[in-house]
Amino acid sequence: QTQLVESGGGLVQAGGSLKLSCAASGRTVSRYSMAWFRQAPGKEREFVTVITYSGGTRYADSVKGRFTISRDNAKNTVYLQMNSLKPEDTAVYYCASPKTAYTYNGIDPTTYDYWGQGTQVTVSS
Repeated sequence: QTQLVESGGGLVQAGGSLKLSCAASGRTVSRYSMAWFRQAPGKEREFVTVITYSGGTRYADSVKGRFTISRDNAKNTVYLQMNSLKPEDTAVYYCASPKTAYTYNGIDPTTYDYWGQGTQVTVSS
């Protein structure tokens, strides 16, 4: 059974940094697309970034140049390094992965089958 567990959220001042982790069990992260989404209060869940099974990455324009997704295959964990944080980055951040291996999954959250419980990121101005 696949489980995704996020950690690393917290409160940070604008301009600061946080590193989120998504530890996976029940699957090998290097075989699947692994994505981060976020949801702010009153807003729809939005795509942040994805790393494909082949190591390719894609970022939302709003985080490009500030956020970096990476993967540690030995730890079966995906990371999201967030730098130069802005108040508008405040949201619950979710890790997500599809059911099928070796496929490309992009920005559409409905194409992801497994979700973590989320971790809160709050950026103060």
